[in-house]
Formats: sequence, structure tokens, C-alpha cells
Amino acid sequence: MDQHDLDFINSQLEGDIDLREKIKEQVHEFDKKTRTVVGLLNKVHGTTSDKIPSLLDDVRPLLVDCRTITASLAQLVPQNQFWRWKDMWSNSIRAAVFGAALVEYLGTGTLITVVKVNEILGIHDEWKDRLALPAEDYLHGLITLVNELSRLAVNAVTLGNYEEPIRISIFVKDLFAGFSMLNLKNDTLRRRYDSLKYDLKKIEEVVYDVSLRKLVAPPGQRPQPTP
Repeated sequence: MDQHDLDFINSQLEGDIDLREKIKEQVHEFDKKTRTVVGLLNKVHGTTSDKIPSLLDDVRPLLVDCRTITASLAQLVPQNQFWRWKDMWSNSIRAAVFGAALVEYLGTGTLITVVKVNEILGIHDEWKDRLALPAEDYLHGLITLVNELSRLAVNAVTLGNYEEPIRISIFVKDLFAGFSMLNLKNDTLRRRYDSLKYDLKKIEEVVYDVSLRKLVAPPGQRPQPTP
């Protein structure tokens, strides 16, 4: 290689190193925000149902605050280089999806959509060549949600909320059915999906226990959820 080529390659390498460090700084901030979100949501396991809305009110602004990070990342990443750099913030995005999904479930009893996650995190469609929410990261976040709900099913009973495991069971079974219709070719995602069977079994055992002990009304006598 001549000197011109060497200088050009060195310039490219130095540029990549500089960009990587700048992205790392933003990812570090992203991680801090998502850790705070997850830490607050962990309180749900010791919070009675009447105090859940107040807890969610504390968490929602923190999720929205992640928009500053996503905007910074979108500004840093060069055009058409999303797939080159995305692994640097994948874990942060998945944690944010989990946080948003748990807030949605606790607040409405429904599954959060990809569109709503993008809205909460401030991820715009025009950024898709620089920053986006891949389907795999969304699904990873939902699997973490199920992991957490299986734990919540147990802890809700200790707090005297015997109906919550029933609601969790219905929600998780529906979500599991949706996953079963997907063609999951990613090995890590496939393994995590397979682990959902154990979460589902754990939830079903809790439901069986509260039903056997007659802590909840029979199916035909339970109050119907408000639309």
C-alpha cells in the first residue's frame, strides 16, 4: 500500500474509534436510565394494587426521558449504518421495551405495540437507517415481561391479590400463542422463547393453587374486565 492509502485507512480507523466512544457515552446514559426504570418497577412485587398507579406515574416520565438518548444516537450514527452499530445499544433498547411493556400491562392489562414503544422512546421512522426498534429486540423485551409476570403472579398472592394471577395467566397464554406462530430463526431468541414454557407452568401452578383453595370465584362468577 502506498502512503496515501495508509493515511486514508488510518483516518477511517480513527474516525470509527471516535464514533464508537461517543456512542458508548450515550449507551452508558441509556443504561443508567433503564436501570432506574427497572429498579422502580421492581417495587411492584411489594406494592398493593391500589398504589400501582402512583408507581407507574413515577416510571412513565423516566421512559419518556429516554427520548433524549435515542435522538442523540440517531444524530451520531451515519446514514445506512444502523446494523453496524446497533449491537452497542440492543440491551438498553430491550430493557426499555420491557419497562414500557410492564407499565402498559399494569396500567391497562394489554400488550404494548411496537408503534407505542417507538412513540414512548421517541424513535422516528425517518431514522430507520440509523436507529430503529428491530422486531427481535421488541420480542426480547416481551419475553422479559413474561419472566417478570411469572414472579408477580406469586408475589401478588402474598399481597392478597388473588385475581392477579388469573389475569396474568390469560395475558401470558395469549402472548405465548402469538409467539408460537412466529418463525423464530434467531438462536438466542428461540431459546428464550422455549423458556417461556416454564414461566407459563409456574403461573398455572399459582392459578391452580388459588383456585383449589377457593381464594377466587369460579370462572362464571368472576367480574368481567372493563373494556
